[in-house]
Amino acid sequence: MRPSRAASAVLAALVLPWAALVTAPSAGAASGQAAAVRYAALGDSYSAGVGAGGYLASSGDCRRSTRSYPYLWNASHTPASFAFAACSGATTDDVLERQLSALGPDTTLISITIGGNDAGFSEVMSTCVLDTQSACLSAVAGARSFISGALPARLDATYAAIRAKAPRAHVVVLGYPRMYRIGGLCLLGIGDTRRSAVNAAADDLAAVTAKRAADAGFTFVDVRGVFSGHEICSGASWLNSATLPVYESYHPNRTGQASGYLPSLASAA
Repeated sequence: MRPSRAASAVLAALVLPWAALVTAPSAGAASGQAAAVRYAALGDSYSAGVGAGGYLASSGDCRRSTRSYPYLWNASHTPASFAFAACSGATTDDVLERQLSALGPDTTLISITIGGNDAGFSEVMSTCVLDTQSACLSAVAGARSFISGALPARLDATYAAIRAKAPRAHVVVLGYPRMYRIGGLCLLGIGDTRRSAVNAAADDLAAVTAKRAADAGFTFVDVRGVFSGHEICSGASWLNSATLPVYESYHPNRTGQASGYLPSLASAA
């Protein structure tokens, strides 16, 4: 028998408030979830925030920035703890030797960018900008050979060590953007042949890192898409071209950190 409309209305008035109490998370519960997060940011200059300015004096040559995506994520989420270990120039060896102390059994979230310095990214960019096209293409070829040959084992060892130190953590591995807009206009800089070569190395690095992260059970976030249209020579670049101070060259600027890397981490974390 179907209840009358009046009876249905009474029933709804009694049940719906209780249903809301059962299904809707309270503000206190959401706050408690955020407070339970223990976040550690590992990796190289892209995670330290080199290129964005606002460097913490206490970080010295690591140049950790208050405008970096880890610092911004911490400021907006106020986790229970935040260990900022990322450092300019870091390689996988540096992560293993100097950054793992930031982790522990209670770490619940880790972010990392790593591998670019192992592949000699800085040297490749210097060669491509300052030397001949032939020298540039040779340097890129060497980096791509390293990425496909030696880098996977280095990433595997690094990821395994991270997992051993923080067995409960959700690990987010962020990639690197393509550096150049092909066909874009720059008053100064390299031509499309060199730009394409540099971008091809970035594609190789993304493919290898994605595979190694997946095999480790980590989450890989490919930032090439979010940076698309914001490469150097795009007219709306989120990346520094050659600039002063020199160490900020070819790194995400303040907008690249806030509009490129920060939402990429947030989507995965």
